Amino acid sequence: MSATVVDAVNAAPLSGSKEMSLEEPKKMTREDWRKKKELEEQRKLGNAPAEVDEEGKDINPHIPQYISSVPWYIDPSKRPTLKHQRPQPEKQKQFSSSGEWYKRGVKENSIITKYRKGACENCGAMTHKKKDCFEPQLMFDYDGKRDRWNGYNPEEHMKIVEEYAKVDLAKRTLKAQKLQEELASGKLVEQANSPKHQWGEEEPNSQMEKDHNSEDEDEDKYADDIDMPGQNFDSKRRITVRNLRIREDIAKYLRNLDPNSAYYDPKTRAMRENPYANAGKNPDEVSYAGDNFVRYTGDTISMAQTQLFAWEAYDKGSEVHLQADPTKLELLYKSFKVKKEDFKEQQKESILEKYGGQEHLDAPPAELLLAQTEDYVEYSRHGTVIKGQERAVACSKYEEDVKIHNHTHIWGSYWKEGRWGYKCCHSFFKYSYCTGEAGKEIVNSEECIINEITGEESVKKPQTLMELHQEKLKEEKKKKKKKKKKHRKSSSDSDDEEKKHEKLKKALNAEEARLLHVKETMQIDERKRPYNSMYETREPTEEEMEAYRMKRQRPDDPMASFLGQ
Repeated sequence: MSATVVDAVNAAPLSGSKEMSLEEPKKMTREDWRKKKELEEQRKLGNAPAEVDEEGKDINPHIPQYISSVPWYIDPSKRPTLKHQRPQPEKQKQFSSSGEWYKRGVKENSIITKYRKGACENCGAMTHKKKDCFEPQLMFDYDGKRDRWNGYNPEEHMKIVEEYAKVDLAKRTLKAQKLQEELASGKLVEQANSPKHQWGEEEPNSQMEKDHNSEDEDEDKYADDIDMPGQNFDSKRRITVRNLRIREDIAKYLRNLDPNSAYYDPKTRAMRENPYANAGKNPDEVSYAGDNFVRYTGDTISMAQTQLFAWEAYDKGSEVHLQADPTKLELLYKSFKVKKEDFKEQQKESILEKYGGQEHLDAPPAELLLAQTEDYVEYSRHGTVIKGQERAVACSKYEEDVKIHNHTHIWGSYWKEGRWGYKCCHSFFKYSYCTGEAGKEIVNSEECIINEITGEESVKKPQTLMELHQEKLKEEKKKKKKKKKKHRKSSSDSDDEEKKHEKLKKALNAEEARLLHVKETMQIDERKRPYNSMYETREPTEEEMEAYRMKRQRPDDPMASFLGQ
């Protein structure tokens, strides 16, 4: 410890007086500590007055001790204070005021002709010195840097108000003069005497009435008299609603109710895609083809291609611009396309001359090769075409529609009572000569004669399957009765019947074996099935055909369950 501090300690009285000294605070006794704590509790409860600092302000007793206690090396007076917690004046920055930048109250019209003491030696202003002339060093705080109205003079706004007031007065004068001229010419008198005006049927939105009713209104609100489609402006509520449709038009979301069609954005009321895209309609035939249709129609695509060409040409050194030189760019783009087509044609010819292959380029189009197109065809429930063109039938490799012996239709175009024939003459003989309408008459006359002999009507009432089956059963019963009544034929006939029965039995066994083999083959993987290249091809016998008919399954026959099949 230095000598001065030792002398000060020795000079201090031992009686504990409250005189100022530089020595460290001494420890308090237990009694003094207890009294101090009780006093703090009473101050917190409000029973004792709060401490007062050097400025006469009360100190909150609830402030923690580590905040309210003053370090001994800062204030040796030991008085309660919070000065050490406040910003120190010697450490605070001095900011410039707004009046230092723009001087207010300075007369602009006064001209100083003599030098004033303390003024700037450069410009004669009293606001700064010579060293700060033209370079004001201003330091603003947070609010000063963001002051929008710093340097604003309200008198400048009054000049604008006076100017608009003069314009408004001139407009009113011209309107009054125009009204006097109309009164003098008699237009208003004719309008008042008109029958519509007498019966109160005049148009409220007429231009004449609008001009007279807007005398006391602000003419800057020109949007009140304008009704634009897609925009509704209400000057009373100051609300502008955009993107509205005319009430007579169909809403976009009602044009196609298919949920998989074009997406409709309810927030922007936009439908960018074509709602009729899946319906097969041409965009030129519909009234609305989506918002993006405008971007790909008209001159939009050609303009985009021209702009792309301008960018590419500029990158290669050509000074062209779509907005600056549109004519020059258009001519340059046309010559570029012609040269490009000529270059492609020359390149194609040189390759074909060198390598050949012209015959492969003359192939038919893909529609003919694949027999597939993207044409939309809509059919009705009966199979007739409603929209579009019916698809042409693909021809096979065999000869078709070959007409022989003067026939106008092919064999198999006519069918009656289980037999095939020609439709043109109703002939059932395959290689017969066509007799035309005469052949039809002969066939019809023969049928009429047969019907008269048998007593049957030429036109029968259509019967159901149940009625046909019942008739068939009755005929079979009649045949069985006739067989029982008849005598047995000769022994040769009986032998033939037995042989036929044995052949039919063998045919049934062979058919059962064939069906079993087919069933087993179908259970095998198709990659492991054997080939049928060694299968014998011959005409089936009558017994084999009968066995096939007896064993054939008819799942689509409604009488299959009734017959036990």
